[in-house]
Amino acid sequence: MCAALIGGMSRLKREYAQAAKDLGVTLKVFDGNESYIADRIGRTECLILFTGKLSHKARSEALRHAARNGIPVRQCHSSGISSLRQCLNDITRNR
Repeated sequence: MCAALIGGMSRLKREYAQAAKDLGVTLKVFDGNESYIADRIGRTECLILFTGKLSHKARSEALRHAARNGIPVRQCHSSGISSLRQCLNDITRNR
């Protein structure tokens, strides 16, 4: 499974990827400040937004991209590793 994470803390990028890998998920991590974020997301099976560390513009663009492509979205205000694990567990359970 491939997921995209938008937001979060850039210093935890490696830890996010490792936590996802431990659950069998390939994770693309974006800090939320990139321009044209929808173009960079590409095809993923789910989208996780850490809204506490995400610009409004990036969130809106990501949600539009997800709606157009039928990608399920999970939004979480917290941006910790445990929050990511919870989101990924919820997603893999609902597959």
